[in-house]
Amino acid sequence: MAEVPESRINERNITNEMRESFLDYAMSVIVSRALPDVRDGLKPVHRRILYGLN
Repeated sequence: MAEVPESRINERNITNEMRESFLDYAMSVIVSRALPDVRDGLKPVHRRILYGLN
């Protein structure tokens, strides 16, 4: 296994890391999947369904 220099290992508080990571993930989901697009008012899943019907 490759050795990792100690300078690249960052100690983090697990509570803060989970909070920050979840917030980033939640915002990503809201922006990319949960909000309808301004151009046509469709969510990505609805656009895929309509595309599949053609």
